[in-house]
Amino acid sequence: MSVRVRFAPSPTGYLHVGAARTALFNFMFAKHFAGTFILRSDDTDEARSTEEFQVDILEHMRWLGLDWGEGLEVGGPHGTYRQSDRYERYWAVALSLVDSGHAYYSFATADQLEAFKQEARANGTSPAYDGTLEPERAEVSRRMLDGDGPVIRFRVPRPGSTEFTDLVRDEMVFDHVQVDDFVIMRSNNTPTYHLASTVDDVDFGITHVIRGEDLLSSTPKHILITEAMGAERATYGHLSLLMGPDGKKLSKRHGDTALSAYREAGFLPDAMNNYLALLGWSPGEDETLVALDDMISRFDGTSISRNPAVFDPVKLEWMNGVYIREMSDDAFVAVARPLIEADLGRELEVDEVSDLAALAPAIKERTKLLAEIPDQARFLFVAPETYDDKAWSKVMETPEAPVALGAAVEVLESLAEWTTTAIDGALRSMLETNGLSAGKGFQPIRVAISGSTVSPPLFESIEVLGLDETLKRIERARSLLL
Repeated sequence: MSVRVRFAPSPTGYLHVGAARTALFNFMFAKHFAGTFILRSDDTDEARSTEEFQVDILEHMRWLGLDWGEGLEVGGPHGTYRQSDRYERYWAVALSLVDSGHAYYSFATADQLEAFKQEARANGTSPAYDGTLEPERAEVSRRMLDGDGPVIRFRVPRPGSTEFTDLVRDEMVFDHVQVDDFVIMRSNNTPTYHLASTVDDVDFGITHVIRGEDLLSSTPKHILITEAMGAERATYGHLSLLMGPDGKKLSKRHGDTALSAYREAGFLPDAMNNYLALLGWSPGEDETLVALDDMISRFDGTSISRNPAVFDPVKLEWMNGVYIREMSDDAFVAVARPLIEADLGRELEVDEVSDLAALAPAIKERTKLLAEIPDQARFLFVAPETYDDKAWSKVMETPEAPVALGAAVEVLESLAEWTTTAIDGALRSMLETNGLSAGKGFQPIRVAISGSTVSPPLFESIEVLGLDETLKRIERARSLLL
């Protein structure tokens, strides 16, 4: 049997990092078994679903490289893959379940259901609604003719239980005494999540459902519907929820949760995939940095932990820095160039691109987020017109600063060759000659050429700037000290 899995987000918000992990696990599982990864839209919540959120989900799935072989925009044998276009199918299934006795019309009110629960608790029995208030067929007909809109509830068989082997949690048993006769069709003729999701899974031939543990209690309901439809149940796996560093469920109080925020901050999709995959799964061999193709080859649905996984932005940032440092210089320039051009508001000239390439190794070493690149590289293309106030007061308003700048001009002018090694040797000799520490001697030069104390390594930066531009910048800063 060919593996068919699905990722079915509701477009009621931006793609959450937890949902992205679920998508990744489904994607890797499908690819591992040469199966099909399907993307559909569970958009029955018409009040909260928006096209903006749908676009965000699609865009960031593609950013992660989680290409789907069937579903939204890609197409396939099941229409648009939007639940909002399948209401007739859900209604037909609901009616067939009523006809077969697996479901029934219900007029039970919220007050009646609450009274049932209170009485059950008082009697020490389960408060799960058991259909006690199910109306007679004649009453259903009469009330519907009078304009009353019933819901349709699934008739949970009692006594009984639903048992299944979970990919993550092993053997699971749900006693039907604890399961409500749940609603599958609302009184306004719209399907509930339980019905729509299950019908889609059956119709689309889904073999494995990998989703968050918050939906674990829904699984017996979905299995019951599946079997009532005469279909074969899928294999289920429920992933632990993501937690913040404080051990509480990941939420906005821990910082950004939308994937878009991490993309905008400068995280690489490869780093994000690697980090998300390690949240609740081990690739084996105690490895941390693993390419997506390697993870796919090892991801067979086992070795998924049932313990909560902690989403730590600090560790993610560290991993992103490693990925940036491991990029080739050409790949780094390709990523950095549009960011720098957006910052400058113009395209880089050919010689400027060469300068960026020359300094790429040094910039990579100090970069954890792509968004940091423009600040580090800007001085290459624009001479500082102003200087960071804090850096100026700390570094330049000292007795040593004019000494260091003047001596630097002298030794740099006399260099026979303009290389990082020669510049390094000349400026270190200058420190010794003038009795200056590295901090007192080098930091004024750094501020003079870049405008702040934050920049790529000094000697490499000076080499790329060239003699004339370096001396021009040092002399300008020096003139402000006289």
